[in-house]
Amino acid sequence: MRGEDSKQEAMFSYLSPEKRVPAEHPLRSVREMVDGVLEQMSPRFAKLYADVGRPSIAPERLLRALLLQIFYSVRSERLLMEQLDYNLLFRWFVGLAMDEPVWNHAVFSKNRERLLNEEIAEAFFQRVLALAQPYLSDEHFTVDGTLLEAWASHKSFRRKDSGGGPDSRNREANVHGERRTNETHQSTTDPEARLYKKSAGSEAKLCYLGHALMENRHGLLVKTRVTQATGTAERDAALEMTKKTRGKKHRTLGGDKGFDTRDLVRQLRRIGVTPHVAQNTERPGGSAIDARTTRHAGYGVSQQKRKRIEQSFGWMKVIGMLQKVKLRGLEKLRWLFTFVGAAYNLCRLGRLEAAAV
Repeated sequence: MRGEDSKQEAMFSYLSPEKRVPAEHPLRSVREMVDGVLEQMSPRFAKLYADVGRPSIAPERLLRALLLQIFYSVRSERLLMEQLDYNLLFRWFVGLAMDEPVWNHAVFSKNRERLLNEEIAEAFFQRVLALAQPYLSDEHFTVDGTLLEAWASHKSFRRKDSGGGPDSRNREANVHGERRTNETHQSTTDPEARLYKKSAGSEAKLCYLGHALMENRHGLLVKTRVTQATGTAERDAALEMTKKTRGKKHRTLGGDKGFDTRDLVRQLRRIGVTPHVAQNTERPGGSAIDARTTRHAGYGVSQQKRKRIEQSFGWMKVIGMLQKVKLRGLEKLRWLFTFVGAAYNLCRLGRLEAAAV
């Protein structure tokens, strides 16, 4: 029997968003972890707000909404608010009731800028990492860096002594045959972005460098950094992040050929870390890694495991929308990269816990 195509809308609904979300939905475990982290951070949030005045967006709801924006690759706050208005899954995760109005996208962006900084993002990251303690290795790590393309065009890369301000951004400029370097030129859109290319023969872009330290057991990120794009930034960040790792046992650090320098290898050994970086035999003077390291089976294991860090970078760029960042300046990029890294760890933890059941 054919059912009727009824146009009559029901006046009342007796189902909450909680009941609409399937029990096996992957966001349920993530929501449980996030709620625990935000409860721990509540005293920190309380210190950021005045006791009187107009109530702002609850920081817990704001951070949950930002996580949804990352998980579902929602490209703007305007679209995020649109999804929150009619998507029951989004309403349930953020904590909005069925008939509760959503925020204006500009109000949401302003509240985000007031709340989020590197300190808050790092606190959130560390509390997520605390949940992952049963899965973490304290012996074997991998480090790598990735390009974060800045929200600035080559047209904005002008001479520092040209005196060009915002009014000159759209001015025609003939740069053919002109040698442009970071010492003589600067972007008028994002002055902290630098012209950089990852390898010889590749295109130079205005960008930053994102760095991550990964534990090798389950591929979880344990440290993140964002720096200006320079030739030594990856090695400097690798040494800085490795120094801050703690372990009762001897540690190893894997990496690609870019980390095979005598200076870095010497400094790693000085702090008690065995460098398991790939050998660069084409470097003048040969590789800094010799048979004393490569003869051990653990070196081969580290070389296999180190490639997993590319998966985290791929997720952060494609899903987390860091392929071309929309925020400008190191200060904003640092909290964004750390927060997206925490979101990646939450996804990994959800899968690990589901597999353990």
